[in-house]
Amino acid sequence: MDPILPSGAMFGLAVLVLIFAIILSAFRILREYERGVIFLLGRFYRVKGPGLIIVIPIIQQMVRVDLRTIVMDVPTQDVISRDNVSVRVNAVIYFRVLDSQKAIINVEDYLQATSQLAQTTLRSVLGQHELDEMLANREMLNTDIQSILDSRTDGWGIKVSNVEIKHVDLNETMVRAIARQAEAERTRRAKVIHASGEMEASAKLVEAACKLAEEPNAILLRYLQTLTEIASEKNSTILFPLPMELLQGVMKKNTEGQKKKADD
Repeated sequence: MDPILPSGAMFGLAVLVLIFAIILSAFRILREYERGVIFLLGRFYRVKGPGLIIVIPIIQQMVRVDLRTIVMDVPTQDVISRDNVSVRVNAVIYFRVLDSQKAIINVEDYLQATSQLAQTTLRSVLGQHELDEMLANREMLNTDIQSILDSRTDGWGIKVSNVEIKHVDLNETMVRAIARQAEAERTRRAKVIHASGEMEASAKLVEAACKLAEEPNAILLRYLQTLTEIASEKNSTILFPLPMELLQGVMKKNTEGQKKKADD
């Protein structure tokens, strides 16, 4: 028969196993990006880590805090802009814990609190701007939202490093209205450019006319050059304006001849 250990030995063995388990449970390993907030009998004691730390069982408790940058997607929010346009906007925020003590003690759940604060801030900031500013000045809006979130989460030991607005969704009616507005703007620019071109061309034509008026034969040379350009295109019919200056001599001679006949 196997020897039966006395009850005292069994109790001692159980105590040794329990002590060994308690000693093992006192050792914790924290990674480089983790910190442990230690509470001693319910009161804050210190922040430990990274590496191997000792947490006394029963009288000490530890809460792990991740110090890496957290990427949080802000759910789509219904926003009414300052010019009364309804849009759906979502964004993403980048933040990290700088002070583990504040992140655990000053707020119940810093992840949930930051998410809710980001949603309300996104609606309030975008509601102060018009639709054109939302579409064209996203960098300015990102900076405004980031600065507001960073200031409000400072008491939680959180640093908001960046905010990016991802999408600004419009309904079909507003998309068509924006398309018509863009088309009208393009048409306006085309008309302005055409008018500016006509003004510059008229100024150049006046300058050219003044140059040609300085020498009577210059206009004849210009006519001949134009005729040469037209003839090079192999046209079957050529319409060429006859300058009145060429007929002035003939008309003058005819007038003088008629006067002589009348005198005779």
